[in-house]
Amino acid sequence: MIVEAEAVEGAMIGAVDKTTLANGVRIVSRRIDHVRSVSMGVWVDAGARDEAVMEGGLSHFIEHMLFKGTTRRSAYDIAKAFDAIGGQTNAFTSMENTCYHARVMDEHLGTMADLLSDIFLNSTFSEEEVENERPVILSEIGMVEDNPEDYIHTLLEERFWGDHALGRSILGTREQIMGYGREELVKFFSHLYHPDRILISCAGHVDHDEILSLLAPAFEGIKARNGFPKREVPTPLSGVKVLSRDIEQTHVSLAWPGLPATHETRFASSLMNTILGGNMSSRLFQEIREKRGLAYNVYSFNASYVDTGMVGIYAGVTPNKVTECLEVTQAELARLCEYGVDEETLEEAKAFTKGNILLASESVDSQMARLASSEFHFGGQIPMEEVVAKIEAVTIEEVRQVAALSFSQKPAVGVLGPNPPEGEIARVFGL
Repeated sequence: MIVEAEAVEGAMIGAVDKTTLANGVRIVSRRIDHVRSVSMGVWVDAGARDEAVMEGGLSHFIEHMLFKGTTRRSAYDIAKAFDAIGGQTNAFTSMENTCYHARVMDEHLGTMADLLSDIFLNSTFSEEEVENERPVILSEIGMVEDNPEDYIHTLLEERFWGDHALGRSILGTREQIMGYGREELVKFFSHLYHPDRILISCAGHVDHDEILSLLAPAFEGIKARNGFPKREVPTPLSGVKVLSRDIEQTHVSLAWPGLPATHETRFASSLMNTILGGNMSSRLFQEIREKRGLAYNVYSFNASYVDTGMVGIYAGVTPNKVTECLEVTQAELARLCEYGVDEETLEEAKAFTKGNILLASESVDSQMARLASSEFHFGGQIPMEEVVAKIEAVTIEEVRQVAALSFSQKPAVGVLGPNPPEGEIARVFGL
C-alpha cells in the first residue's frame, strides 16, 4: 500500500517523483526524455561503518552473495538474464551505503526491475555459494594489498580513524572472511536491511507510475524491523603509520579533519580541494609534479560522511624525494591558510566544479546516484539551480577559512615504500 507520494520540479533536467511505501521503502525517479536508457539502483542506508568489530566485511560479503542465486534463479541464470538484455549491472559497498544497480535500454525496464527485486528479496545464501565466493573475496583483499596506491589509503584510514569502524577495511580481514557461514550472513542481512533504510532510485526514459507498478508489490512486503545500530561519531587522530615494502615508489597519504556531507560550508570545502589538488592546474600538481618533477601522481581529496569528514592528500614519490615533496606540500598548505586564493583562481575553480556537475548530469547512472545521495543526506532533492547558486556564492574568505580549519591541525600520515623516513615526516608536520 502506498502512503505518500510527491513530485519535485527540476527545470534543468526533469521532474523528480517520490513515493514512500507503507513500510518506509522509498522509490524515487527522474524522467529524462532525451535518452533511451534507464538506470536503477536498490540502495540500503547501511554499510561497513555499521558493522560491529566482529562483523567486519559482512556488508561486502552480502553484496557478493546477492548475485549468487535466488529461489527462482541460479547465479548463472542471473548473469545470463542480464546479458540477454544487454544490461550492465554491478554492486558496491561503502562505509555508509550498499547499492545494487543496473542500466538497460528502456524497453527492458520490466526485466531489470524483476531481476533486481529478485536478487534483493529472494537470495538464498546457499552454503555452497558461500564457499564458492569466499576465495573470491580473499583474492579481492589480496588485490588491494598488491596495489600500493589503494593500500596506502587503508593504512591512512587506520591511523586517522583509529579503532572506529571508519578505520577498518570494508573488505574485512582474511580471518573474518574465513569464519563466516550462511548463518552469519542471513542474520546480518536481517539486522541491517530495514525497509525504512531501503531506497530505490531510477533515472532515464521511464515513467514513475510504471516503476511503482513493477516494484511496489514486491518491496511493500518487507516487514519493519527494530534495532539498527547507532552510528558513533569518531574522533580523528594524528600521527604516522608506516609499512616498509620493497617497491619502486614511496606512497604517502595525509589526512586532516574535514566536513560532514551536509555541512553548510561544503561548497567552499569542495572549491578549496579543487584549488589545492583537484585538477592539473591545482597548486600541488603544479608545484610538485610540473615544476619540480617530484611525483607522477599527486592529488587532494575530500571524504565526507553523515557526521564527519576527512581532507586528504596523496603522492607517489621517488624514495629519496619524500622529504622534499612533503616540505613543498606543507609550504603550500601554509600559503593557502594564510593568504587564501585570488579572485581569478576562485572563479576558475567554480567553473571547473560547475562543469563537472553539469556534465555528470547527462549520465543516467550519475542522476540515479544523485537521487539516492540527496535522499539519504537531505531527505529530498536539491535543485541543480540551487547547487550552482551556492557554488557561485562562495567567497575568497570562506575558502581560506575552511582551509585553515583543517590544515591548522596536525595530520595523520600513512607511508608505504622502501625505508619510509618516519622521523623526517614527523619533523615536517610537527608530529
